[in-house]
Amino acid sequence: MSTLTVKQVRHRFLLLHGLRWLPTGLIIPVLILLMQERGLTLPQIGLVATAQGLLVLALELPTGGLADALGRKPVLATAWVVNLLSLGLFVVADSVALFVAVWALQGIHRALDSGPLESWYVDATLAVDPDASYEPGLGHAGTVIGVSISAGALLSGGLIALGPLGPFSALTVPVLAATVMQVVALVALLALMVEVRPARGAAALWSSMREAPRMVGQAFGLLRRSRVLLALVAVELFWGFGMVTFESLLPVRLAEVVGDADRAAAILGPASSVAWLVSAAGAALTPLLLRWPGAAPGAALLRILQGLTVVGMGLFAGPVGVLIAFLACYAVHGASNPLHTGLLHRQVDGPYRTSVISLNSMMGQPAGALGGIALTALAAATSISTAMYVGAVVLALAAPLYLPAWRQSRRRSVPEQPAAELAPIG
Repeated sequence: MSTLTVKQVRHRFLLLHGLRWLPTGLIIPVLILLMQERGLTLPQIGLVATAQGLLVLALELPTGGLADALGRKPVLATAWVVNLLSLGLFVVADSVALFVAVWALQGIHRALDSGPLESWYVDATLAVDPDASYEPGLGHAGTVIGVSISAGALLSGGLIALGPLGPFSALTVPVLAATVMQVVALVALLALMVEVRPARGAAALWSSMREAPRMVGQAFGLLRRSRVLLALVAVELFWGFGMVTFESLLPVRLAEVVGDADRAAAILGPASSVAWLVSAAGAALTPLLLRWPGAAPGAALLRILQGLTVVGMGLFAGPVGVLIAFLACYAVHGASNPLHTGLLHRQVDGPYRTSVISLNSMMGQPAGALGGIALTALAAATSISTAMYVGAVVLALAAPLYLPAWRQSRRRSVPEQPAAELAPIG
């Protein structure tokens, strides 16, 4: 790592981050429509999509431990190869079974991809300068995600407008472009991600696979030993539950206030693209939020503010008000992620970093599923607005969970440095 400067590490991290999310932006606008074009019904689409969620839930922690034991680069490279296979299969899939395979591969990709790049960035930065602040880079990564997805979505629309390409339909063309971009991303990863791992070969791989469960166990051990880390991971339970409001209920709410589902869909398309740009702008505020009010209090305030934006989505009677609240929610969401992630990284040493990030991410899977079931059932029994209000309260209830991290930072002469008692468990 000594051959790179802090700035070079950050630039490589952000470039790889952008290349990772650009294919996602290309796919999002055509994901459902292409499966419908290939003959799948909406219930079948919902069924095949569960393959991803189940595999992410099953593999999130083991793959995080593997990344900590084997190395971030080989695990991330494997993830991107799996994504390339998934995209290639998506180009030709024309049956329920093949689309189940597409989503299963996506689940493996998501599990392997969760955490290694971010953990490499933090460890590489600290290897160059142990006193370096990496939170601004995490904030810039949020900005890059928003811009990349938004740019990919706009490019996808342009490619569709150009029409079919040879034997491929117009909706398939963005998937072809995403496949090409994934190849570019993989080549860039192999060239730019520098990681020092002394052990190599089959023996090292086998040793790392045996070591992965211990890494996962150590990550859980850190949760048992640190009230701060436990509280931060618990935030994801409230967050995952509450996100159902603006990811799943918002389109229904917009159709309700507009009075026409087709018109609502036409409005929501460009609004979603703008939302990702607004999310990027929110993430760009990370350096300012770190200076005032600080990472932990800022994260707590943003949880409350996000709850208020969701209340606005359920309260406003017209589409303009609902969309303004929707965009405000995404701005807060973009600003929240880097603060939360930075607080997590401050609580764990490098050898277990990816395992803890995977554990945090995994918490959102069952919480989101529970929120999807509970809030949609509540909406059917009462109203969309009522379900949104309940989700808003759940989002805001996560705010007190940042208090332990806030108290910890105030006790230390150097704010938010890793606690000595959280050294690796021997």
